[in-house]
Formats: sequence, C-alpha cells, structure tokens
Amino acid sequence: MSQLKVYNSLTRKKEVFESITKGRIGMYVCGPTVSGESHLGHARPFITFDIIYRYLTHLGYTVRYVRNITDAGHFEEEGREAEDKISKKAVLEMLEPMELVQKYTNLFHWAMRQFNNLDPVIEPTATGHIVEQIGMIETIIQDGYAYVANESVYFDVEKYNEDFAKKGMPYGILSGRVLDEMLETTRELDNQEEKRNKADFALWKKAPPEHIMRWKSPWGEGFPGWHIECSAMSTKYLGKQFDIHGGGMDLQFPHHECEIAQSAVCNHAIPARYWLHNNMITINGRKMGKSYNNVIKLTELFTGNHPALEQAYSPMVIRFFILQTHYRSTLDFSNEALQASERGLKRLWESYESLKKLEVRGTKYEEGDDIELNAKVNTLLAEFDDFMNDDFNTAKVLANMFELVPVINGIKDKHIAAGALSSATFELLQTKLKIYLEDIFGLKDEQQLNDSKLDGVLQLLINIRKDARAKRDYVTSDKIRNELAGIGIQIKDDKEGNMSYSLG
Repeated sequence: MSQLKVYNSLTRKKEVFESITKGRIGMYVCGPTVSGESHLGHARPFITFDIIYRYLTHLGYTVRYVRNITDAGHFEEEGREAEDKISKKAVLEMLEPMELVQKYTNLFHWAMRQFNNLDPVIEPTATGHIVEQIGMIETIIQDGYAYVANESVYFDVEKYNEDFAKKGMPYGILSGRVLDEMLETTRELDNQEEKRNKADFALWKKAPPEHIMRWKSPWGEGFPGWHIECSAMSTKYLGKQFDIHGGGMDLQFPHHECEIAQSAVCNHAIPARYWLHNNMITINGRKMGKSYNNVIKLTELFTGNHPALEQAYSPMVIRFFILQTHYRSTLDFSNEALQASERGLKRLWESYESLKKLEVRGTKYEEGDDIELNAKVNTLLAEFDDFMNDDFNTAKVLANMFELVPVINGIKDKHIAAGALSSATFELLQTKLKIYLEDIFGLKDEQQLNDSKLDGVLQLLINIRKDARAKRDYVTSDKIRNELAGIGIQIKDDKEGNMSYSLG
C-alpha cells in the first residue's frame, strides 16, 4: 500500500506523513464558537476532520483528537475587535452567558450526532483553561514579546518577527503574508491607540463595566484573546509540538498565524508539523457567513425551513455532498447539487445493500469466469487506499465506488454470471465497501437513523420548551406540550424542573 501523503499548508506542498511518536498521532482541530447555532459552512470542517480521524485510526494509529469549544474570548474577525459574541448574544436572548453556552454546545453536539461524527478524545473549553492562558501570557511578557497597555495585553508582532525570522519562524510563515505589507493594510479597529503597531493582537483585554464574562488577572479584570486559548489547550493536551493542526482555510490568518507566534515564544517550536485546512462552502461563489447574511442553519437544512431551500436534506445527504469534493477544493451550495447527492447516495447505498445479500461464488481466484472483470474490480478496490493516502481524496474513492455499482447490480439482476467474480474478489468487494462506506466515510442507512432522528428532534423541542418556561413564556411552553400530546407524545415535568418524554 502507498504511503500517506498530506498537503501541508505550512510548506505549501504534499509531504509523506510521519508521526512524531511511532503509532501515535496528536491532532488539534479548532472547534465551534458556541454563541449561536452551527450552519452548513461549519459542517464541512467537522465532517472533514471526522473522516481524517477515522482514516488515521483505520491505518492503525492511536489518535488523540482534541477539538476545543470557544465559549469565551476576544474576537478580532470582520473588524469587530472588542466584541465578545457570547456576552452580546446572552444579553439578546436574556440568558446567563454560560446558560447560552450550554444551550448552543448541546445543539452543536446534537448536530454532530446527526452527521454520525465520532466524538473527539478531548473537548476542552476556553473558560475551563483561563489559568493556562494567563500562564502562557505571563511567559510571553517575561520573554519580551508582549506588553501591557491600559490593563490589556498585546503581542508585539514586530519584535517577534525581528527575532524569530532569524530562527526560521517569521510572522506570516503559514499564510505567506509579509509583515511590512500587513502594517500598511491592517484596518483601523477599536483600541488601536493602545497598540505599538497595527498588526499587534490582543492576548488579554480589559473588561469594560458592561462586559459580563470577566476574570481576574495580573493586569486587571478582563477576558482572554481569541488566539491564546488554542495555544494553551493544544500545549496542555498534546505537548509543545504535535502532529496535525486542522481547521477551515479562513482560520489560516490571523488565528493560526497568531497561534504559531505565541507557541513559538513559549515552546520554541512551531506547534504542529502538519497544518491541514479545508476550503469553504460558498453560495453563489461567496463564503457562507453571518456577516454576508447567507447562512443556512443545520436545523433549517434538516427541515427545509429556509427560503434558499427547495426541500429538506438529511444529514447523510449533506455528509455525502461534502465527501464528493476534495476537502481543499471550494464546494458551492445549490439545491441541484444537494438533490444530485441525494440521488447518488440512494443509488450507491441500494447497491451496497444488494451486495450484502449476494452469495459468494467459487472458492478460489481461478474459479472466476471473467478474468478481465476480476482484474478491474481488484484495481478499483486497491485504488481506494491509494486515493485516501493521496491527501484524503474521498471524491476519487466515491468515483470508483460508482464504477462498481453496475457490476454489483449486474450480478444481482443476473446480467453478469453468478460465478464471474472469484470468491476472493467477491469477499474483498464486500469487505472493502463496508470498511469505506461505514467505518471511514461514516455513512449510515437513513432508515436506521429514524429512531435517533426522532429522539434528537424531541430533545430539541424539550430544550426550546425549557427556554420558554425560563422566560415565563407559558404560551409557547404549553403549545409544545399540548401539540405533542395530540400526536401521542407525552412530556413529563419532575419537581426539579427536568423534562422527559414517552411515546404512546
């Protein structure tokens, strides 16, 4: 079998993958910011890295997969430097910040289960690692690469670049950006007067009086910067240097670039050896994002309740849609593309179900009647591994699977002689399709998912009812309970305020 090669964003080329510790892999993937519901654009990185996690495990590695939850912090994206999304949304929804965080964390986990994503090995939160973040910031200040200004702390990008460029770790090493150009083009954001240079980024921000989430620090009450949490948590759980850092291409700059600088100061090394970035999902050629007002939430996709949708799309159809394009290529959303994925998945899965019911013919390779057909099937199956070892090319694997569909259907419909395939080829076909479709690609029969879907929807309604009761919105609360009772689903409330349901 060919060696695994991955495209390393750091070196901008494909490289043979070699783990730091034989047989073991440390992988850190940037997780969700739980200030709102996840959308289709968020689905791509988490499905992509779930498949990478599954494939690395299939190769025999023990993978420590760490994926964080951003439940606090300072965000420097899209020009809103001083905004804390969690605090802002908590005020809008009249919830305590951690109540809001728990609500959207639960919803995120629910969505991941619908996609059949495996849980990460460790899922740390930003609020659970304030001590580690403060400790890392103190080290950066002591080493002379950060400064305090008005109880906030900023990373000194120019000083860092002056020293670390000589060590082969300049600021911009990942994104390819040149610091001098960044200094000229950086936008004017809040609190720029506190910084020595425009490119400097916040490690810690002083909390204004109205700010809800705040912690004590050596510099005053405040909250951590966006980038420091990932450096602190990846170091704690994976060490000073680990194998893979993953995330969306939109995180390459500034988030991952800043992670490298912070970690280089504290740990004297670039944190990960291989940086993997998935490309974006676009709508009409534009990145999906809240700022562009083109977001389709995952619950809207599953129900079809969105003006851009012609119908509801199941989680497995969305997963299959993402698998059909290489993870580093742009994936453009359209109803036509999703409907084609729905038809394609149905055709492939029906063929797979037929294959499982067919009997093995013959007892050894020579007994296959059609030598040419045996050779073709074996080649198509062998290429599964070659394509996945070539930077996880799921699209090419699926193309080979569709070439096998007429063979399977031909045997089922008796257009191809029952003994055309040898016993060895037939068994390999059954085994390999099961491993790839179910174990590596994580696809499931939609019919088998009906019970878990029902449970997921009911849990979602129970959470909405809890929120309504907490806000004293008894009209909504009673409506959910009464309408569910009308179709035979009883909601039960206990003395502690917990809710459960029963069917019938």
